[in-house]
Amino acid sequence: MNALDAIDRIILRTLYIRSLTSGVSEVMSVPLSIRSDIMRERIDRLSELGMVKDDGTLTEFGRSALKVVFAGGVFDIIHPGHIHTLREAKGLGDLLVVTIARDSTVERLKGKKPLHDANTRRDMVSSISYVDVALLGDEHDIFKTVEYVKPDIIALGYDQVHEEGYIMHECIKRGLRVSIVRLTSPLPDIKSSIIKYERGSSIYSI
Repeated sequence: MNALDAIDRIILRTLYIRSLTSGVSEVMSVPLSIRSDIMRERIDRLSELGMVKDDGTLTEFGRSALKVVFAGGVFDIIHPGHIHTLREAKGLGDLLVVTIARDSTVERLKGKKPLHDANTRRDMVSSISYVDVALLGDEHDIFKTVEYVKPDIIALGYDQVHEEGYIMHECIKRGLRVSIVRLTSPLPDIKSSIIKYERGSSIYSI
C-alpha cells in the first residue's frame, strides 16, 4: 500500500470524526485550507486503496489506519491535571475522543449534582485543543459509548478508580480489542475533589 501523507491522514481523521457526529454524508471541511479539487482527488485515491466507501464513510481498512484514543470523566472544573492528562492521552494515538459523564451519572456516583450541566461540560472539554471529539456518555452503561467509538486505546486518568482488569474483561465480552493505559501526572495533588470554590456565601469542596 502506498504510504499515507499528512493530508490523507487529515481526511481519514475527519471522516472518522464525522461518523461519530452524524455528519458522514456531507462534504467535509478540514484544516489547512485544502482546496476542494485536491480534496476530491485524495478521497478518490483513498477509495481506490479501499479505505473510503462511496458514501464517504471509512471502510474497516480505512479505520484501521487510525489509532483512536478514548478517555472519559466528569470535567466539572477544568484544572491543570485535566490538561496534562488529555495532552498525554492525545500523544498515544492519532486522535482523542473524550466521553463526558451525564448529570444523572455524576449524581449517582458522587452523591451530588455537578456544578455545570453535561452539555456545558462537553462544550468546555471540546474547547481543549488536544480533544478531537467530546461526546456525552450513556446514562446507564459506560461501555455502550466504548462500543460506539471502538477505540484502540483506553486512557485512564491517574486518579480514576476504574480497574484495568474489569475494563478489559468488559471490552472482550463486547468483541472489542483495546489496550488500556494508566496515565501519570506531574500534579497528582490537583484533583477536582479537593478544589474549593465559592458560590454565594458558602464554600464548597467537590
